Order: sequence, then structure tokens, then C-alpha cells
Amino acid sequence: MKLSVIIVNYRVRPYLLQCLRSVFRALDGMDAEVFVVDNHSGDGSVEAVTEHYPQVKLIASMHNLGFARANNKAIREAEGDYVLLLNPDTLVGEDVLKRAVAFMDGHPDAGACGVHMLNSDGSSAPESRRGVPSPLTAFYKMSGLCAHFPKSRRYGRYYMGWLPWNEPVEIDIVSGAFCLLRREALAEVGLLDETFFMYGEDIDLSYRLLKKGWHNWYLPLRILHYKGESTQKSSFRYVHVFYEAMLIFFRKHYGHLSWLLSVPVQAGIYLKALQALCLLQFRGARRALGFFTPSMAVSTEAVYVFHGSRSNKEKFDLFCRRRGLMTEPAEGAPVYAVYDVSVYDYTSMLEALASQQCQPREQLATYDPDADLLITATQVVQ
Repeated sequence: MKLSVIIVNYRVRPYLLQCLRSVFRALDGMDAEVFVVDNHSGDGSVEAVTEHYPQVKLIASMHNLGFARANNKAIREAEGDYVLLLNPDTLVGEDVLKRAVAFMDGHPDAGACGVHMLNSDGSSAPESRRGVPSPLTAFYKMSGLCAHFPKSRRYGRYYMGWLPWNEPVEIDIVSGAFCLLRREALAEVGLLDETFFMYGEDIDLSYRLLKKGWHNWYLPLRILHYKGESTQKSSFRYVHVFYEAMLIFFRKHYGHLSWLLSVPVQAGIYLKALQALCLLQFRGARRALGFFTPSMAVSTEAVYVFHGSRSNKEKFDLFCRRRGLMTEPAEGAPVYAVYDVSVYDYTSMLEALASQQCQPREQLATYDPDADLLITATQVVQ
């Protein structure tokens, strides 16, 4: 068995099914297996996977195991020479998995590799390449210096912003949204640390690989990461879990440092978490009181521009009319480029998305004419 793909799902059934469609297209001709670990979603995910993808090795948990434990459960059953950890809110181009595995085959000292993750507007997700969040690197990130000097080798190390996007380069941290791991390397460093419930486990694993002498790589292979559909980043729970993960990582790998350094760094993490929580509370209060920002005064009624066959365009136009969705240009309205998944391959969609020159950028959306289903980064319409 060459490759084991592992997807941990929690309450994102439509995105999971779309992800699986792209994965099986990408696995065509490969000796591979696919695991889905459902963290007790209760949204019909288990039944949908069983119905539409019976070849998937489904692990249905009776409670939410968290990201690390759920992945480990499947890794222990996986038989592939390589293990791919993949988020359910992703779309993978048809050539991505074959090319990523070929790269790993050609670089026997590579422990893990990640890819070029695109946001839904085609912009590059900075977390595609990251440095080890040492105390100093974390300080530059939290203080805003990283954002102000993204290409600086000192201040911008968190996202390694000086690196090129169009060629393979060595990096420190591979994102857990797409993390291709060598089985041999995993056997040496161990599985994901289950102390991390969500977030941070990819940083910890990547760092352990580096410390054992393995190399981590970024590959210029495009995938879409909706980034948020599998996790609600605007919630209090997200803030708590994210900053708790930062503390766990710091205490695990930098706890030996002098209190002169450790106390300020940990205090900074707590302050950053408090700041984030206060901002969430403030935004919630403004919404409750009916306030809005000037930018929100512009119409946000979206326009959906269809790309597909003539017959399916007629079906899509009817779909939009019945749901009150606009298909004609409107000034100030955001635009979704809607791709017919029965006509377009995912590689073509991602290439078109990434090559946009217009501002503001069009957002990617997909339409499945068989299911009469529209999916964007923020909504599912059926």
C-alpha cells in the first residue's frame, strides 16, 4: 500500500463529501486507502459516507476525540508507506497526490511535506509555510512585527514570507490541513501528541521531525482550503483551544528556559488570548445593538457566475431563481465563480482561481448538478 489518506470530520458533511470526490479523482491509479474518522458529528456524515463512498474505511466515534486522537486512531490502522492528514474543508487537484508522493520518493530524507494552500479567493494562505514558533518568533508574530515585515528573515519567520511560492523549499512546520508523512519518520518520532485537542499538534509533530534530523518541505502544488468550515474561528471556544495549544507547545519544548524568558512569553500568550476574547465580545455587543461599519453599508448580495455546460447552466439559473440568488452583474456585489463539478476538473478550477488579476477577487464556488447543490466558503445551498 503506497498511501493512506486520513480525514477527520466534525459536522461539515457537504464539505467532506466534496473533499472525498476530489480525493478519489486524485487517487485514480494509485495503490491507496482512505479513512474518515467522524468525531460524533450527528449531521448525517456517517450515513452519507456509507452511501456515497462505501470504499472508505469509516471510523465513527461515539464522542469528539479531538484532531490528534482521531488521526492517531486511523494511523494505527493505516497500511500505507505514506500517511496524508487532510482537512475535510479542502479540495485537492487531480495531480497533487501523485506528485507529492513522487517528491517524497525522490527525497528519502523528507519526513513530511505540505502544499500551496489557496484561500477561497485564490490568495495564498500564509500558513502553507511556517517557521518553528520559538519564543522570539512567537513574540514577533503576536506583536505585529511579522505582519508589518512579512518578508524579513527575522521578523517574518513565523510565515517564512521571504520564500518563493513557485518552487519546492524546505520549511519548518507543515500544516495539518495537508500533511504528507513518511511512515518510517512517524515510527521514529511517534504519533500526534494527544495533549493537543485541536491546533498545535501539527507544529509539535513537525518540530519533532526536525529534531530527529528529518526535513520538512513545501511543494508548489495547489489545493483549496476553505479554512473555517471545519473550525469556527469566531467562537470563544476557538480562542480558548488555540491559545491553550500555544501554551502546551511552549511548555513542552521551551519549558527549560529561564523564567526571565518563559514568564514574559506565557504572559504574552495569555494577554493575546484575552485581547481576542474581548474583541469577540465587543463585536457581538455591536451586532446585538444594531451597529454596523461603513463597509457593511455596501450591498453584500452576491452574484453567481456559472461556468459549465449549457444544459447545466439552465438548471443552475432555475436553481438560483428559486432561491433568490443573483446571476447578473451588480455594482458593489461580491462575485462567485461557480464551477460545474461534472464538467471541470479541480486542477483547472484551482489554476483559474490562483491566476486572477482582478480586484476584488472572485470567490470560488462549486455546483453539483446531480445533487442540485451549491457550495461556497461560507454557505451550502440546496
